[in-house]
Amino acid sequence: MIRKVFFLIVFSISFFSISAQEGFKIGAHAGLPIGDYNDSISIVAGLDVGYMWAPNKLLDLGIKSGIVHGFAETYRFEQTASIKLPSRQFVPIAASVRIWLSRSFSFGGDVGQALGLNDGNEGGFYYRPQFGFQMGAQSEVNFSYTAIKGDDATWTTLTLGFVYTFLSARHFR
Repeated sequence: MIRKVFFLIVFSISFFSISAQEGFKIGAHAGLPIGDYNDSISIVAGLDVGYMWAPNKLLDLGIKSGIVHGFAETYRFEQTASIKLPSRQFVPIAASVRIWLSRSFSFGGDVGQALGLNDGNEGGFYYRPQFGFQMGAQSEVNFSYTAIKGDDATWTTLTLGFVYTFLSARHFR
């Protein structure tokens, strides 16, 4: 399964590097689980790669992928025994939209499918609404809610993230 994730990430990066890199984004996020997985996952961390096109100054459209890892809780009983619950990993593949209300504030989201990587994790329908604050010409801080609707439970998290955008030569013309 690790080979599949590695291949997906290498393919995504090589695909995006073929283009002019206008709107190529790479980011990281971390947060806390809420809902169904609150008792079994302690914290969540993830990496994202994507490409956004800007048909006008108010709207960005794009594609996105990455990896999300939920670190499992460990329960200890009277210092003699412990139970380590399984971690959860997902690879979301999604379409993205951002609407810019001003030069520094955006809202939007990602919608797609999340592939489950670990045993017993089938993934599910993925959506991630988010608010972003542009900190400079190439950097953004965002706050998001992530949900992955599986067959038996829904993965939900609140995360804070950072995104770096590689500007193309077209941007500087």
